[in-house]
Amino acid sequence: MEEQSYIMREITPLSDRDCFYIADRRKKEFAYPIHCHSEFELNFTEHAAGVRRVVGDSAEVIGDYDLVLIASKDLEHVWEQHECTSQDIREITIQFSSDLFFKSFLNKNQFASIKHMLERAQCGLCFPMEAIMKVYHWLDRLASEEQGFYAVLNFLRILYELSLYDDARTLASSSFAKIETLSESRRVRKVQTYIAAHYQEDIRLAQLADMVGMTPVSFSRFFRLRTGKTLSEYVLDIRLGSASRLLVDSAQTVAEICYDCGFNNLSNFNRLFRKKKGCAPKEFRENYRKKKIVV
Repeated sequence: MEEQSYIMREITPLSDRDCFYIADRRKKEFAYPIHCHSEFELNFTEHAAGVRRVVGDSAEVIGDYDLVLIASKDLEHVWEQHECTSQDIREITIQFSSDLFFKSFLNKNQFASIKHMLERAQCGLCFPMEAIMKVYHWLDRLASEEQGFYAVLNFLRILYELSLYDDARTLASSSFAKIETLSESRRVRKVQTYIAAHYQEDIRLAQLADMVGMTPVSFSRFFRLRTGKTLSEYVLDIRLGSASRLLVDSAQTVAEICYDCGFNNLSNFNRLFRKKKGCAPKEFRENYRKKKIVV
């Protein structure tokens, strides 16, 4: 498969000697191209209603306040002007190294919620308004204070408070982000691993239920309880995420991608893709490429 690079890999100003880099900007528009970088990023926007936020294969128009954590070096993201007419946008961007929390530190009980949050944020994590209001004052303070010892403690406090919000939403699909997200349930993990390896094939409920020694009805209920999705929804998300990634990274035709990702009908693939992503596969590819630059 021919690989094509349309992503700008940003070199951030973060120094090896600093725990984090912070930029507090007042602006009238977003003009930076879609990009990715090796550092993790917490990005806050204020008075930016109408901006289109793209994280992986997720695209959403945001409201007045938006707070997103990205903990992956390869997850593309961009905030586009779209329909925003605000003349007083504020953007606070905090970038920090993936090794800020060395393993022996992150594995301590007191950091369990932060560790879990960072794992989820590999697909991008969008926080609810309640969480934004909780940390707003600390973000504002962090942007104006010297980056000394207490600034680091303040930043850790922000991350900890955010990690307590279980209703934060993941944005990109795991298959697009190339992240393996497995359930704590041994039986569900077994099925998820099988689906990841065989999503291009015909997958039957009865076959998976038999794999874990359950009846189809019991397994269907059990799977939804543990993952929050029906089996068909889960498989569809994996297939569409993989298709989205191929649309971005490869030169394959839409039809080739359709069949390579387990769909057996092109018109059905187009319909399901449009329903989930808000645009046709061809349009998704074109939108991605026209806002990227080759480096």
